[in-house]
Amino acid sequence: MPSGSWDWVAEMTTTTGSTATDQRLYSVADWYDAEALLTTEERQVLGRLRGFLDAQAKPLLAEYWERGEFPEQLARPLIDLDIMEPAELTVEAPARGIYHGFRIFELARTDASLATWYTAQAGLFRTAIRVGASEDQQREWMPKVIDFSLKGVFSLTEPEHGSDIAGGLATTARFEPGTGDGGTGSDDGTWVLDGAKRWIGGASTADVLCVFARDVADGQVKAFLVDRTAAGVSLEKIHGKTSLRMMQNAHITLNKVRVPEAMRLHNVNSFKDVAAMLRAMRSDVAWIATGIQAGAFEAALAYVMERQQFGRSLGSFQLVQEKLARMLGNITASLSLVVRLTEQQSWGIYRDQDSALAKMQTSLMMRETVGLAREVVGGNGITLAADVARFHADAEAVYSYEGTHEINALIIGRALTGASAFTS
Repeated sequence: MPSGSWDWVAEMTTTTGSTATDQRLYSVADWYDAEALLTTEERQVLGRLRGFLDAQAKPLLAEYWERGEFPEQLARPLIDLDIMEPAELTVEAPARGIYHGFRIFELARTDASLATWYTAQAGLFRTAIRVGASEDQQREWMPKVIDFSLKGVFSLTEPEHGSDIAGGLATTARFEPGTGDGGTGSDDGTWVLDGAKRWIGGASTADVLCVFARDVADGQVKAFLVDRTAAGVSLEKIHGKTSLRMMQNAHITLNKVRVPEAMRLHNVNSFKDVAAMLRAMRSDVAWIATGIQAGAFEAALAYVMERQQFGRSLGSFQLVQEKLARMLGNITASLSLVVRLTEQQSWGIYRDQDSALAKMQTSLMMRETVGLAREVVGGNGITLAADVARFHADAEAVYSYEGTHEINALIIGRALTGASAFTS
């Protein structure tokens, strides 16, 4: 990079055949030009998203992060951008996986809470419907999920069960048969749910909670769409967080909550079905971890190019440049992981160990990258004004959710050796 200038990136050409005057979206952080895999139309949609984030979201982030509140005024405009399944990308087929990945990347390089909020609907809840709902249920619900007229959240984690949720899930579901005679007022039965869920992001503004509970009759895990306002449902905001402060996480209590059989996800009949959702969703978290790195790196790079110390730009010092190079290496490696994983999934290849590897490694590199970003910004790196502090703090939540480092490592180790090291 020529000293003190980024103008060189505007002169680069891409393998998509764009002209020398075209400006890439990710010219600094995307060193090997993974963006070249996007079509012109996909880049245009992402450019529209970036314009919104730069103009309307970024000016609010520091204030709302410090207040521990989500900027609700961004929700409807973000939904109206039509970025989940953009009309211009879905004329003949659904939007490609690589587009969905870069959409998450773009949100996360702006703010981790925004990315987590959006993917709660576009990733977690949508995947629950796509994998867990019957064909009839999908026909009814999926269009509403895509246009946000049915907002939902994925409610799996419990107060006492996170990493051990497969065997430890304690929320119960008891079935009460209905009339089922096909006459007026007949029903197919009702489920009664009791238990608690914790760390459920976005629950307070959702229409339904996708609750996973253990059937007392057969001991298997089932899934239910629970009306957030139903009798017996209570939500409490989790206070005192030092990470993802804008994201509103809830503790949910379920006390004899009645759910009709029609609102049970009919293709979820054991934890194996839940695991199928998780292996698909971990790739989203890996994209978030990668985007956070890009945001922290870009903020740190901008700072050291402007900040003067000892009569020189911080960016001209050897030790600072070494840290910038390490950050870029981490981002480049992370992008390589998530892009390749997304390609495999687009071919229908979904393996636990693949998504676990991507989540584990991108999160590990994310931790180092945001640490280095904070380091090169110095004392100002702990203030919200320099942007780096948000990424530095928010990375800790992403490092842990959707599978801790240790759990993902054991999933990979089991695939490598054929021996499970999980304790019972």
